[in-house]
Amino acid sequence: MAGLLVQLHLLEARVEISRLQPDSARALFLSQKRDLLWQRHIPLEDSAFERSYRYYASHGKDLSDIYVVVTDSLQAKTRRLGSPQGQLPYR
Repeated sequence: MAGLLVQLHLLEARVEISRLQPDSARALFLSQKRDLLWQRHIPLEDSAFERSYRYYASHGKDLSDIYVVVTDSLQAKTRRLGSPQGQLPYR
């Protein structure tokens, strides 16, 4: 779950910096998200990811634990890329 969330946040960042119009950016994000889920063999219809995310969202502590891993992973990627002050590239 954490690995997929890292990939989705990176995708979101790439779409955000593309400076597309909001409707085009949303279409691009959804298309790329669909591709990412397909690559990971996650069914698109009522995907296991969506069900899992809803579960974790209703169990806040679990989601917080997952996002500790996600944040650490994104910060490590940022450090490897050499961003100043370890700032996340998408904020």
